[in-house]
Amino acid sequence: MATRRASSPASPVTITISSSGGKGGADGSLRRSIGLTSPVPRHSSNNPDSSAAATASSAVRRSGHRLSSGGGRYSSMGAKDESQELPSEFLSYTVHIPPTPDRQAAEVPPPDETDEPAPQPQRSYISGTIFTGGFNCVTRGHVIECSGDGAAVAKSTGMFCKMKGCDGSAFLGGSKPPCECGFTICKDCYLECAESDGGKCPGCKEPYTTVSDEEDSLSEDEDRALPLTSMAEFKAGKRLSIVKSMKAPNQPGDFDHNRWLFETKGTYGYGNAVWPRDGNDGGGVGFKGFEEPPDFEGKCMRPLTRKKAVSQAILSPYRLLILIRLAALGLFLAWRIRHPNHDAMWLWGMSVACEVWFAFSWLLDQLPKLCPVNRATDLSVLKERFESPSIRNPKGRSDLPGVDVFVSTADPEKEPPLVTANTILSILAVDYPVEKLACYLSDDGGSLLTFEALAETASFARIWVPFCRKHNIEPRNPEAYFGQKRDFLKNKVRSDFVRERRKVKREYDEFKVRINSLPESIRRRSDAYNAHEELRAKKKQAAFAKDGNSDNVPEATEFVKATWMSDGSHWPGTWFSSATADHSRGDHAGIIQVMLAPPNSEPVMGTMAQDGNLVDTADVDIRLPMLVYVSREKRPGYDHNKKAGAMNALVRTSAIMSNGPFILNLDCDHYVYNSSATREGMCFMLDRGGDRICYVQFPQRFEGIDPSDRYANHNLVFFDVTMRAMDGLQGPMYVGTGCIFRRTALYGFSPPRATEHHGWFGRKKTKLFLRKPTMGKKHDREEKDIILPPIEDDNSEEGVESLLLPKRFGSSATLVASIPIAEYQGRLLQDMPGIRQGRPAGSLAVPREPLDAATVAEAISVISCFYEDKTEWGQRVGWIYGSVTEDVVTGYRMHNRGWRSVYCVTKRDAFRGTAPINLTDRLHQVLRWATGSVEIFFSQNNALFASRRMKFLQRVAYFNVGIYPFTSIFLMVYCILPAISLFTGQFIVQSLSITFLIFLLAITITLCLLALLEIKWSGITLHEWWRNEQFWLIGGTSAHIAAVLQGLLKVIAGVDISFTLTSKPATDDNDDAFAELYLVKWSFLMVTPITIMMINMIAIAVGIARTMYSEFPQWSKLVGGVFFSFWVLCHLYPFAKGLMGRRGKVPTIVFVWSGLFSIIISLLWVYISPPAGARKDYMSIQFP
Repeated sequence: MATRRASSPASPVTITISSSGGKGGADGSLRRSIGLTSPVPRHSSNNPDSSAAATASSAVRRSGHRLSSGGGRYSSMGAKDESQELPSEFLSYTVHIPPTPDRQAAEVPPPDETDEPAPQPQRSYISGTIFTGGFNCVTRGHVIECSGDGAAVAKSTGMFCKMKGCDGSAFLGGSKPPCECGFTICKDCYLECAESDGGKCPGCKEPYTTVSDEEDSLSEDEDRALPLTSMAEFKAGKRLSIVKSMKAPNQPGDFDHNRWLFETKGTYGYGNAVWPRDGNDGGGVGFKGFEEPPDFEGKCMRPLTRKKAVSQAILSPYRLLILIRLAALGLFLAWRIRHPNHDAMWLWGMSVACEVWFAFSWLLDQLPKLCPVNRATDLSVLKERFESPSIRNPKGRSDLPGVDVFVSTADPEKEPPLVTANTILSILAVDYPVEKLACYLSDDGGSLLTFEALAETASFARIWVPFCRKHNIEPRNPEAYFGQKRDFLKNKVRSDFVRERRKVKREYDEFKVRINSLPESIRRRSDAYNAHEELRAKKKQAAFAKDGNSDNVPEATEFVKATWMSDGSHWPGTWFSSATADHSRGDHAGIIQVMLAPPNSEPVMGTMAQDGNLVDTADVDIRLPMLVYVSREKRPGYDHNKKAGAMNALVRTSAIMSNGPFILNLDCDHYVYNSSATREGMCFMLDRGGDRICYVQFPQRFEGIDPSDRYANHNLVFFDVTMRAMDGLQGPMYVGTGCIFRRTALYGFSPPRATEHHGWFGRKKTKLFLRKPTMGKKHDREEKDIILPPIEDDNSEEGVESLLLPKRFGSSATLVASIPIAEYQGRLLQDMPGIRQGRPAGSLAVPREPLDAATVAEAISVISCFYEDKTEWGQRVGWIYGSVTEDVVTGYRMHNRGWRSVYCVTKRDAFRGTAPINLTDRLHQVLRWATGSVEIFFSQNNALFASRRMKFLQRVAYFNVGIYPFTSIFLMVYCILPAISLFTGQFIVQSLSITFLIFLLAITITLCLLALLEIKWSGITLHEWWRNEQFWLIGGTSAHIAAVLQGLLKVIAGVDISFTLTSKPATDDNDDAFAELYLVKWSFLMVTPITIMMINMIAIAVGIARTMYSEFPQWSKLVGGVFFSFWVLCHLYPFAKGLMGRRGKVPTIVFVWSGLFSIIISLLWVYISPPAGARKDYMSIQFP
């Protein structure tokens, strides 16, 4: 049995726990790994006597209720009782109790006086174990052998003495280094420094504070900020009490606060009569008098964000032009209806129907753009308010809420592991408190390649992240940083930057080689192990046959080739042989691996550039955020709901393991380009009114796109025009990546306040307060509202709501208990004016609960394939199922409940990603989006059924999202009408009258002026606007019409729609950056645009020939038909250019034959249908 010891000044107490109600025996006893759950930092190591047992797979069974770990206590298996024989129904635990004001710690004897050797720090048990489990299988923890040097790892994390020439164990006074700077030192070196050199710390050159053990423990208790109630204390039916949550975790229930305040000598926060100028004692050594108390409340008055409206000099003419064009369209359509073309009524009818629909579609697109806004943030105010000394946070620890970052991937072949690794590295290096950040990678394919690539990424992060922090590197994606073409010495003043950059660049090149060679190394390793296992099986069968025991000879079965991990064990996920049961892409167990354990709450400084350390990190915090690999369980017969199901699995896993009140989700190819982007997003969440914001959406920016942006991949008209305009309404829609969510909004809860809109266009407003402590009137909210369990009031009617939470969220009691804690941590500060339900400042300046095996085992249970059965996950809670575009539906549901969202456009792009520059891939991407919009239109998520909490113009915007693919039907007809007009000699009007030309000119001019004003207030260019117009017609005649057909088939015939992942390009310095642009891959989506181009080109030739050979040429109809055909061909020019491939690759003979073919077709048409009034012998050939 593997045992663990923790370095604690408290004396161990052995207690024996009897399992009640068990069946007896080993199976009836409770077998769990209970780790440290106190917020006090600790260092643990495995027992050297039981190192062999640590490599075996240990079963971890879940119990019905999680054992309480509150109050700062923890328990672990006792090493002394391992040899004792106990009945099977008993277990032995060693309980360590941290010091409290009533009970002081005993002095730890020096290492030379103890009988047992000093424990050597090693890798955390949690970060070295793969946890697996799922349907009808036991949750297991497989301990991985650590191939690296444990001592080197320990030294890199600052757990050894940093004095030169000394490698002793660090001396931790009360689980903390003796100096506040974090410089670790052994006890012998500490005594030498305290006696000589003025008693100064070798790290910060400041004198050590010499106090007694009793005063030391009191100062430790006094410096610790006020924590929240732990999740383990939360049981079903037990409410979160503010009074209880304000107590320190190691205080007994009857603790005397008055005595504690008296013994702290006036240093327990602000609120005493005087404020010491320097030092913590009122009149002791170092007393320098008193000063006026600092103004802590002044900084709460400054806003974190501000709204910058668009200049009225631009906005007023813009709105006026919209009215003018709307009037012009109305008059034009009225004139068209009153003046039909009697010679071609069918042509006139089709054109009028298309023009009416285009006017309606333009109105839906233009109305939400009436109120565009711009926003700005102030990061200095955020730092001053949440990371500076305050009344409840005298030490100035970070009071920012936690953020969980989700990254999703599904196929390492289409989403290269190197791209995902660079995204993870950029997340680990963001400018946010390390202890408040956690990163989760969802591998929906269960691939060993992704797993080992993430392990390599975690190893390289120990070099890359400190380098970025030291030199303020931007961007913090190594591939993007080292691939920049600009001067990398700009704004760099440190003399060691060039040398360290060269070393890190060399390490990154080796890292890329390791990542790119992983597929081959995994295959070779698996082949070697499989050959060995096959040989063993054959030898075993031969041995049975040789012994003559023919009855027991095992039957020769087909040998299954497994996929092996580096430690010689089977990979629990997907194997290369996809037909294997329990190890295929859609049939494998759930896997959780903590690659990087949660960091300590105090900064850990690095070492000098020696002993293999590439970067001098003596003044740099080298801690890394928690990094977790998650692969949810998949079994045949269960609907796993693609990306939405994977994101919901991450929501549940993170709620149990870190429970950050805010969630940032990114695609695997979208990396953090601005390290301060998370802080800018939090400015909106934590500012006044931020409790009504469900998410902060960032614009998507792309790299690797051709300079001409042939297929409008940047999509700037949508991200810089439409989304900015929606920000002036109820907020932008969710676009799938680059978004910071409020966790309680994802849980399906209603906002604390909402507004209902009644009457025409929602002009009458009604305020609703949905989270009042004394709320008892049910007419204030709808029946479908989910109300959070009350925090302060235990006697309200919402007790029924709390009882329904397990039915909505599943059977995990830990998950349900984490919900009110996440809501509380995401509240605004109560010091802000007008805030009724806020949290006190400094309440989050505490370390998170350390991770233990029982917590990870509970997380395994919530990613099982059957956990969502009979719950509201995917229906109301989390990402919504039932649509290909689950992102738009999820954002729509939040807005429909009354939440608001914010569009955050930063000066430096927040995130950057890749986009498909190949024509076929781009069309399939647009097809997926359009199909999702058709599904939305035919579902209950149609904006026509929106609640009264959604603004009228917001409804119009969402309704346009669902209806825009249907414009392709009318667009197809209108693109063929010019060709029909040229073929038949008729036009959409009887004649080109002056009235028709004036209306056409007015509509065209107003459209151009509106485009210019949109360019002015949004910041895009005319070229980008024109590219968007071109691809609107390309997508409308190809992908959109196919999406309408697929949507109708799904609604009418129930035909399911499946899509493949968009391939992410892998970066390679040797390849052409735009090689994909010229690659022609045939697709059925290309048929309709090619047909339209050929028909219009032939029609132009036919029309010209007809008019030239006619005795009475009608040039007006020819000009009208040729103009509209030319308009269609200009829009389809990028499509035609994409069909030609690389410039110079298309033979000239192709163009010659194309021209000859068009001329022949035109002459044949003229011969078959000669123009009216022509001579009968004009096509005959006469010889002299």
